[in-house]
Amino acid sequence: MKKWIGIVAVAASMWAQEPQTKKGNRPPRVARPGVSDASVKHPMSEVKPEAVFEVPGVPDWLVITKDSVWVSNKPKGSVSRMDLKTNKVTATIEVGKQPCAGITAGFGSIWVPLCGDKALVRLDAKTNKILATIPIGPGNSEGGLAASKNAIWYPTDKGTLARIDPKTNKVVAEVPLPVGSFAAEVAADGSVWVTSTEKSLLVRIDPKTNTVIAEISVGDKPRFLTTGAGAVWTYDQGKGTITRVDMATNKVAATIEAGLPGDGGEIDYADGFVWVTSFEHPITKIDVKTNKVVGQWSGPGGDAIQAANGWVWLSNLREQNIWRIKASGL
Repeated sequence: MKKWIGIVAVAASMWAQEPQTKKGNRPPRVARPGVSDASVKHPMSEVKPEAVFEVPGVPDWLVITKDSVWVSNKPKGSVSRMDLKTNKVTATIEVGKQPCAGITAGFGSIWVPLCGDKALVRLDAKTNKILATIPIGPGNSEGGLAASKNAIWYPTDKGTLARIDPKTNKVVAEVPLPVGSFAAEVAADGSVWVTSTEKSLLVRIDPKTNTVIAEISVGDKPRFLTTGAGAVWTYDQGKGTITRVDMATNKVAATIEAGLPGDGGEIDYADGFVWVTSFEHPITKIDVKTNKVVGQWSGPGGDAIQAANGWVWLSNLREQNIWRIKASGL
């Protein structure tokens, strides 16, 4: 994977999330049964967006800043900017080959990994111009990077977590990670977290020492993650569960059945709820007070999601658009 430039914006979902192959060679997709509680299930036809942004191509990873929402587009090699006041796409910026592995905001900039160019691009959020290209590839096309108060944290193709100084755009430290670690997140307290999909671990990094200080076993094949309500939440792609880890104890506090196994998707936290997206079930809403799914909307759409300030933003990759939805209506 989470919002504001100046506070720490993070993101966190997908071209990489559902690897695309030729139709005849595509492996069968894992069935996603959805949550077992039928009382919380709804069709996507019930969801009425306040605004729809048309973004031709494959609109994917999202990040929210003070006045805009930004979305990457892998086949187009671009990032589009959507204005929060006008509900219009105001700019489409060419960034390089195959933007992937998340998008985040911080230090007055948008940070975009490139799978094709094996680099990280920094965009000026005021001018929409490229400020720097850092020659380090992302660890995987399905991943994520994050911003803290003084650094960008970026899982690399070397199996490390790179700490990048935004003053110099240079890597100032590299933290060795467990095999298969691709997505990072920064909590409000400054702690840094990374999932290892291959080892089914959540790893905690101390930003003061740039070392791993905890490895926590979570659900099967965790990939995307978010933080909120004193917890880290992992989207476990193996069995489709959501794991809640207490940041105070580094222990699993809950495992939430969501019925969302398989590649792709994303997870985010805002205002007392965790939001999850996947194909077939574009929106799943979890109440952090009860650790229960309180709503799941099924049908077409989805695969990247972000939430902030009373709004849910849904990237409908196959439909080539972004929905802006009132959270109170879900």
